[in-house]
Amino acid sequence: MQPDRKIIVVLKGYPRLSETFIAQELRGLEKAGFTLSLVALRRPTDKKRHPVHDEIRAPVHYLPEYLHEEPLRVFRALLKARRLPGFKKAFSAFLSDLKRDFTRNRVRRLGQAAVLAAEWPDDGQWLHAHFIHTPASVTHYASMMTGTPWTCSAHAKDIWTSPDWELEGKLAANRWTVTCTRSGYEHLKTLANGHGAVHLSYHGLDLDRFGHNRTPRPDRDGSDGADPVTILSVGRAVPKKGYDILLKALARLPADLHWRFDHIGAGPETAAMKALAEELGISERLRWQGALDQKDVLAAYRNSDLFALACRITADGDRDGLPNVLVEASSQNLPCISTNISGVPELITDDENGLLVPPEDPEALAAALERAIRDPGLRRRLGQASEARVRAHFDHHASIGQLAGLFRQEWSA
Repeated sequence: MQPDRKIIVVLKGYPRLSETFIAQELRGLEKAGFTLSLVALRRPTDKKRHPVHDEIRAPVHYLPEYLHEEPLRVFRALLKARRLPGFKKAFSAFLSDLKRDFTRNRVRRLGQAAVLAAEWPDDGQWLHAHFIHTPASVTHYASMMTGTPWTCSAHAKDIWTSPDWELEGKLAANRWTVTCTRSGYEHLKTLANGHGAVHLSYHGLDLDRFGHNRTPRPDRDGSDGADPVTILSVGRAVPKKGYDILLKALARLPADLHWRFDHIGAGPETAAMKALAEELGISERLRWQGALDQKDVLAAYRNSDLFALACRITADGDRDGLPNVLVEASSQNLPCISTNISGVPELITDDENGLLVPPEDPEALAAALERAIRDPGLRRRLGQASEARVRAHFDHHASIGQLAGLFRQEWSA
């Protein structure tokens, strides 16, 4: 078998608190013996880091986020990239794409690819893109310029908000694509139509970090105002998370039911959600904790009674795949209530290891919340079943082994 090659991993931004599944995968590949070099299209904006970020050894190389911010760097890169044997092929592909997508973002992707090709990390022999939209475009152009093969991990928004013509082209151009939900896999498989390899690989969870929660939860039932049931949600405040629906559901709960809602995460909709909570008259029961690192999030899972996430499909097609926070919460025997869309039913079966309701339905969500709040026995049963499912089927060692196998199969051919 040939030795493992250095993989250049192209990311939209790094590090990001909301993308622990990517950091977990990077560390898993390093533990499996792979040498990585990370290339990010954006610099970090989060003020905190997860512990796993500090364990990743790979160097990080940042491309110009906007071409006009580093014009000399981009100009020099284009001069150098033009001498590469594959530049004409890449530029021709870019012009063809530009006819269909006449945007500044498209031009930025070519410029970033030129910088990547010109400032090539030492000994890089393989390209792998995380997300099949912008990072994969940069990777595709750089692959053509340098003649380096590439592969891709596709997730959720990148699949469902990209035009079919662009997905079809990338699926045919790369060696293979992995994706993390059955619904995403079926969609990409159809678009590939035999012209590209697509594999289903769930992210899984590093269960060494998410050990069993050995502290029994109290039998709260919402009847004691001094000891309310704690409902937790972790996620960015963006439309696809459905926090407006969740707040409206909370406002529908009976007045004699005692509960508290904790939200962990940042995002552009935070101010709007706080205003909505005021309008609904429930703001005094809510705590907005902002972005927290993995250690604090784990403590919140263990100290809560119930987890809720009202996932939805937005007008532009954006949606979650299988939210990693549902897997994390389930690993701590914390019962989850969510919606029956995308990859969520691949983890949760209604009334077996969680509760599922239709999206965009605050009344149905309120009914599920009330049922779970009033019945600690139900919560215990669902939580135990959800943890058992995660520990049996969502161990990230399996996904890392699958991904490592795909890479090594290429290199031994």
